[in-house]
Amino acid sequence: MLISFLAVAQVATSPVPSDLDWLAGYWLSCDNGREVAEYWSDARGGVLFNTTVNLRGDRVASERTMMAMVEGRLSFVYEPTGPNVVFPMTGLEGRRAVFENAENDFPQRVIYSRDGDVLTGRIEGTIDGQPQAMEWVYQSAELNARCPES
Repeated sequence: MLISFLAVAQVATSPVPSDLDWLAGYWLSCDNGREVAEYWSDARGGVLFNTTVNLRGDRVASERTMMAMVEGRLSFVYEPTGPNVVFPMTGLEGRRAVFENAENDFPQRVIYSRDGDVLTGRIEGTIDGQPQAMEWVYQSAELNARCPES
């Protein structure tokens, strides 16, 4: 009986995709001559979908990610042109989510946090034994808003 109760308690407290609906929206970063826009859906069909567009001068790059249940764990999933890279969630406190995959070359950790109308995305890990990190700070914006021209 105790084992059944503990199993139910664990399932009831495990994060689900809708626990990350605070990511939903259009987010824009205008920093150092670069425009980065991220669009996150709310949890639909148990998945949050993301599209990122990165513009710098004449260079354009994009990527797709999602947050979904993978093997019973809420995970950040990077969808490159090859096989997906899965980062299972290791922490969720309020509007801060941490995902880790120690087997990935770089990054090994993906962190999203939100404070009001500011969303921060951060990747961390090591390259050649040296700690590395990159961070993007986004403002909530109208859908398809653009950075002002300098």
